[in-house]
Amino acid sequence: MLDTAQRVKEQFHAKHVFVCATFGLFSDGLAKFDEYYEKGFFDKVITTNLVYRAPELLARPYYVEADMSKFLASIMDALNHDVSISLVQNPTERIQKILKQHFSNAGETF
Repeated sequence: MLDTAQRVKEQFHAKHVFVCATFGLFSDGLAKFDEYYEKGFFDKVITTNLVYRAPELLARPYYVEADMSKFLASIMDALNHDVSISLVQNPTERIQKILKQHFSNAGETF
């Protein structure tokens, strides 16, 4: 991921590069991430909170947590009430509603 971020930045002159992963394990430590961040090869690293995140990671200026708590709670709630989780799996309608609300609050049309 880091080498790809570097190539995107250098070869395509990307203004911003975001590294995203569902399960950020950082099994080789944070040193290389620190180095690549300092060199400007990426802006942010985004992972979910579905695995343990060390306090050192949470303190990094480039780290952003994608909080999946509500999403996971919705799945568990649906399963506990024996209802379909299709709305949780495919949140397109909710995303569209949020976008419409955002644009209407900003005075724009969607």
